[in-house]
Amino acid sequence: MKVKTKSKKVNKSWLNDHVNDPYVKLAKKEGYRARAAYKLKEIDETFGLIKPGNLVVDLGSAPGAWSQYVRRRLSPQGAAAGDLNGTILAVDLLPMEPVEGVHFIQGDFTEADVLAQLQAIVGDRPVDVVVSDMAPNLSGIDSVDAARISHLIELAVEFAQMHLKPQGARFDQNTCSGRRPRCPRSHVQPIGRRPERRPHSAHWQIAGALAPCARKGKSCF
Repeated sequence: MKVKTKSKKVNKSWLNDHVNDPYVKLAKKEGYRARAAYKLKEIDETFGLIKPGNLVVDLGSAPGAWSQYVRRRLSPQGAAAGDLNGTILAVDLLPMEPVEGVHFIQGDFTEADVLAQLQAIVGDRPVDVVVSDMAPNLSGIDSVDAARISHLIELAVEFAQMHLKPQGARFDQNTCSGRRPRCPRSHVQPIGRRPERRPHSAHWQIAGALAPCARKGKSCF
């Protein structure tokens, strides 16, 4: 399918690839807001991240595809609506359309007022799973973008260290674009070393990898 556009700002090659992407078509068919749902789905099916009854926090949740996947995963019938066996908290600086059963907080999760809202929902219950698909505004300068990406990953790690239960799991999308700048790996050390895994649904243009789940205090492999 060829895509026609009059805009010079649109990368026609990317747009054609996107429209013809099988995961984009599948996401539309299955009601997901973005193809990113299948990245989390593949990792979850491989490593068993999400289980019934879990408390899951989705950092950088907009537009909501990962929250949608988690919601279905925690549904006894795997449905997008209805009964839910678990709790899902989603946080993003950007607005997100509601996902049934998902508690969404718009704001910076590192700020005290947002953390207070999270704490009010969570109470004293430790978090089972933290997933993070946070992404910075990219400048196109590899070294700058690598530093921004690493900073967000480190923030997610810090959040996980504070809120995960001892056998909780964390999954970050670690995306280094362009010629794959060297993203600092300091975020790996506190959780434990583990291999990277790149889901089949990841765009070939993305030169980075997805850092899969890690159990707090030990590797989950």
